[in-house]
Amino acid sequence: MLNIADILVRELSLQPWQVNNTLTLLAEGGTIPFIARYRKERTGELDELQLRALVERYEYLSSLEERKATVLASIGEQGKLTDALRLRIEQCLVKTELEDLYLPYKPKKRTRATVAREKGLEPLADAIRELNVPDAAPVDIEQLASGFISEERGVASTREALAGAADILAEEVAEQADLRAHVRNHLYEHGVFSSRINEEFPEGSTKYEMYRDWSRPVRDIPAHNLLALRRGEADGVLRFELQFDEEEIIAWIKRKVSQSSDQAVEALYAALIRDAFERLMKHTLIGEVRYESKQQADVISIQTFENNLRELLLASPAGMKPTLGIDPGFRTGCKVVTIDRTGKFLEHQTIYPHTGEHKRREAARVLLDMIQRYHTELIAIGNGTAGRETDSFVKEVIQDLDPAPVRVLVNESGASIYSASDVAINEFPDLDLTVRGAISIGRRLMDPLAEMVKIDAKSIGVGQYQHDVDQRLLKRKLDETVESCVNFVGVNLNTASKELLGYVAGLTPGVAKSIIDVRNERGGFRNRRDLLAVPRFGPKTFEQAAGFLRIRGGEHPLDNTAVHPESYHIVETIARDLDVSLERIEELSAKVKEIDIARYVSGEIGEPTLRDIIRELEKPGRDPRESFRMAEFTEGINEIRDLNAGMVLEGVVTNVANFGAFVDIGVHQDGLVHISQLADRFVRDPKEVVKVGQIVRVTVLEIDEKLKRISLSMKQQPAQKDKGAVVAGKSGHKEKFSLDDLKNKFTKR
Repeated sequence: MLNIADILVRELSLQPWQVNNTLTLLAEGGTIPFIARYRKERTGELDELQLRALVERYEYLSSLEERKATVLASIGEQGKLTDALRLRIEQCLVKTELEDLYLPYKPKKRTRATVAREKGLEPLADAIRELNVPDAAPVDIEQLASGFISEERGVASTREALAGAADILAEEVAEQADLRAHVRNHLYEHGVFSSRINEEFPEGSTKYEMYRDWSRPVRDIPAHNLLALRRGEADGVLRFELQFDEEEIIAWIKRKVSQSSDQAVEALYAALIRDAFERLMKHTLIGEVRYESKQQADVISIQTFENNLRELLLASPAGMKPTLGIDPGFRTGCKVVTIDRTGKFLEHQTIYPHTGEHKRREAARVLLDMIQRYHTELIAIGNGTAGRETDSFVKEVIQDLDPAPVRVLVNESGASIYSASDVAINEFPDLDLTVRGAISIGRRLMDPLAEMVKIDAKSIGVGQYQHDVDQRLLKRKLDETVESCVNFVGVNLNTASKELLGYVAGLTPGVAKSIIDVRNERGGFRNRRDLLAVPRFGPKTFEQAAGFLRIRGGEHPLDNTAVHPESYHIVETIARDLDVSLERIEELSAKVKEIDIARYVSGEIGEPTLRDIIRELEKPGRDPRESFRMAEFTEGINEIRDLNAGMVLEGVVTNVANFGAFVDIGVHQDGLVHISQLADRFVRDPKEVVKVGQIVRVTVLEIDEKLKRISLSMKQQPAQKDKGAVVAGKSGHKEKFSLDDLKNKFTKR
C-alpha cells in the first residue's frame, strides 16, 4: 500500500517532519485550534486552514486504503487478482479510479451478461474475443454460434447465441476502467449542462425564468447555477440535462476496442460497443458527472457559507454594557428586555408604540423609565417587521438624553429559531418566545459570537442554497468555523454559556456543563488551575483548553491573556528581566519590544511561540475583533415603496453569494448587488470586495415591488464612510426633561 505521509508531503508541499509531527499531535488527542496556536514549533507554523486540509486529505487517503484492502480481498477470493491488477489498485489515489478497477469483479445483480453465462455462452464470447485482432483468420461466426444452440439452455438460434455473447462482451467493454475514465473526462471537458422550463409553466410564471433556455459548459458552470438547476428539477419546473456528442464517444470507443478486419466480427463489435455505451455506460457516467459536479458545487457553496459565518461571528461587539433588547411588532407590540453588563436578563415589558397616540405615550414613558433605572448604554432593535418604525420611535424618546444610549438595528436572523430551541427553553423556561427573542437580540449586539453559537448555524441565513448541499459536510464545516472563531477570540470562563464553552478546544458538552455546575456552586473561578478540580477535566483537557479560557480579575494576571499556563514561567522571566511585576502587566506592553527574543528560546519554546507571547503582552487581554461600527439608515426610507431609482443609501451586507451580495438598506427586504455591480473593475469572487457585516454605500438601480426585488450597485461610489463609530457612554444618564414634558411632546405630534 501507499505511504500516506509521503503523499501528504508531496501534495501539500510540506516537509516530512511537519506532516509526521502533525499526525503525531493529532493521534495524541491534539485539537486543530490548540496545535495551530500552541504547537507552532512542532508543525512549522502551519495555520488552521493548512492543518484542516492535511487532516481532510489524511482521512480521505486512510479511508481509501481501507477500501483498497476490501477490494483486494474480494478479487483475491475470486482467484482473479493478478500482479498487474494489484499494482494498479495499490497505486490509486482517487476513489472513482478504484471503483472503476473493481467494477468487473464487484458482485452484482443478474444482468443480461450473467443470463448469457448461465446459458453457457461465455465460451462463444471468448472465441469471438480472440477473433477481434487485426490478423485473425476468417471464421464464419454464424457457424461458430450454431454449436451453442441448446433447447435445454434456452438458446433457440444462432442469433440468440450471438446476442448473448454480445451481451457478455458489451459488459466487459462497459466495465473497462480506462474507457470509463476517458468517457467521464470527455463529459467534464466537452459536456454542456442545459435546461428548459416544462411546457405547463408559461413565461414569467416561475422563479426559474432565467433557465427557460439556458446552457453552460460542465467545466465552467457556477456553483449557484448548478444548485438552482437541481432545485428546479426537483420542483418539477425544469428539465435539466447533460448534452454531448454521443457519436464522437462511440466512435472513439470503437477505435480503441474493435481491432478485427473481418466484416462480420467488426459489425458485431460495432453493435455491442453502441449497446455497451448506450445501455451500460451513458446513464451511469452522466449520473457520476452530475454527482461530482454537485459535490464541487457543494464545496464552493459551503466555503461561501463558512466565510459569511466567520464574518458574522467575528462581528464587532458593542461591548458588555447595560442593554435594552427590543423585538419589534405592530399589533402585538414590542417586547423590551433589560440585560445587565454580564448578559443577565433582568426585566421585560411589552409596549405598543404603533397602535395609537395614547399607547405611544405610555410606551415612551415605560421605555424611558427602563433606560433610566438600569443606566442603559445600548439599545438593540430587531431589524424585522416594524424595526425601522420602532427605531424612529426610540430615537425620539432618547434624543434629549445626555448621554443618550447608542441605538442599533440588529440583524435578527435566527432569533426566532433560538427562541423555540431547547437551549432557550432551558435558560428561560418561564418566558414567552418573543421575550426570549428580544433577549437574544440584545445579547447579539453586546457580543455576537457568545450569543450566536446558541443558534444552529444553518438558521442564521448567510448561506447559499444551504438546504441543497451535502448536509453532513455543511454541519462539519460550520462546526469547524464556529470552533475556530470561538478559540480565536477566547472565552470568559466566568460568564460563558454552556454552548460557548462547548466549542473551546478540548471541551465536550459534558465537561462544559461540569464547568457551569462548579461555577454556580463556587461563584466563579479565580485561577485557571482551579479547572483541574472540575469533574472529567484532566491534564490533557487542561492542556488543550486552558489557553483559550480567560479569567478577568483573577488571581494570576496572565489568566486573562492568550498566554498558555505552560509558558507562564517564560513571561515571569521576561518580567523579572525588565524589572516589572506581573501585577503591573499593563506596564510590560511598552517594554517587551526592547527584549531580544533569542535569549528566551529553549528546547521547549521557540521563536514562534515567543513572538505570540510578546504580541499578547503588548495588549494583554485585548479582544482581537475590530472596533464596533454601525450603519446609518436614511430617514424616511422604511418600505420598498419609498425607494426610487438613483437613490444613494447606506446599508449593511447581510449575505455574500457567488453571484453577488445582499445588502440591508432598511426596508425589510435586502437588495442585491450583482457581482457585475460590485466595483468599477472585473470581480471574479464577491468575497474579494465585500464581507458580511460590512457597511457600504449603494445606488438603487431597479425596484420590483411586486416581486420584492431590489437591484443595487456599488459602482462609482464615494469612498466608504465609517459612520456611527460607537463610543461607550458613562453609566448614568442625565435627564433633560421630565416624564410630563415627554407626555406633552407626544401629545403635540
